[in-house]
Amino acid sequence: MNLNQLETLITISKTMSFRKAGEILNLTQPAVSAQIKSLEDEFKTMLIDRNQPVKLTDSGLLFLEHAEKILQIVGELKEKLQDLEQTPRGHIHLGTTTSIAMQILPRVLSYVQDQFPYIKTTIHSMPSSQIMTNVENGTVDIGIAYLFERNPALETSVLYYDIFELVVSPKHPLAKLNHTTVESLRDIPMIMLTPDTSGRRFADQIFRKFDIVPNIVMELPSSEEVKRMVELNLGAAIISKMSIANETKMGTLKMIRVNELEIIHPVGVIYKSGRYLNSAMQQFLNDLKGMPDLMHFGESE
Repeated sequence: MNLNQLETLITISKTMSFRKAGEILNLTQPAVSAQIKSLEDEFKTMLIDRNQPVKLTDSGLLFLEHAEKILQIVGELKEKLQDLEQTPRGHIHLGTTTSIAMQILPRVLSYVQDQFPYIKTTIHSMPSSQIMTNVENGTVDIGIAYLFERNPALETSVLYYDIFELVVSPKHPLAKLNHTTVESLRDIPMIMLTPDTSGRRFADQIFRKFDIVPNIVMELPSSEEVKRMVELNLGAAIISKMSIANETKMGTLKMIRVNELEIIHPVGVIYKSGRYLNSAMQQFLNDLKGMPDLMHFGESE
């Protein structure tokens, strides 16, 4: 048995295809078949049912569980050996929302890349509802998200605080106001984030609390898309204050304070409890937590 055979089995379990697994691993289909056959011969069991559609047998599912653990252990061993060189290096997979990525990551990543050129970072943009799940299952190493929920399997640390605000176009009827109440939102057209986002979950809680059924004319997955539609005066929106700093400064959006929305929300870094933190992750987390400018994102002007 070798590690390549384990990687091949894991890839087949994800693609359910010998051909697709070969394309991903840059192997011919006969080579993929030979690797699986060699495993089956060595362990004297059938791992894959080759009838269409391809699927793992019960033995294959058990083998897969252990194969993933073996590769994880080998990966951690490689990281620990690299750390003996005492130079932060490695590959970090970071999961966050589009809005957070656009606001804080350029500054953080530019600093890390200048100071630690051997650290490679891949950003995975995803809805906030998926970030904790993906950190817990290992799809991403570190998450940055609103800390609305607690999970005992995860470690969290607050980076800064944000508020969700009502925004409209300067041409909107509400634009003449600096303050309003949530009751004024009962009938106006609303452009909302999709239900899998933190901002939408918060807005829905507020509307339910005051027995309001919002007039939703559009749902969009990111604050960036919502802002563009609000700028066109297609409706009002409730989105992160952090995400509208440039637009309010340029005058393309008008922020209106709503007392019922004035709730401070922590935004923080998330990683799995008990996992080995290689030198790259330790350095990245230290730098992220140590950037004082992040603490001012959620503060009032």
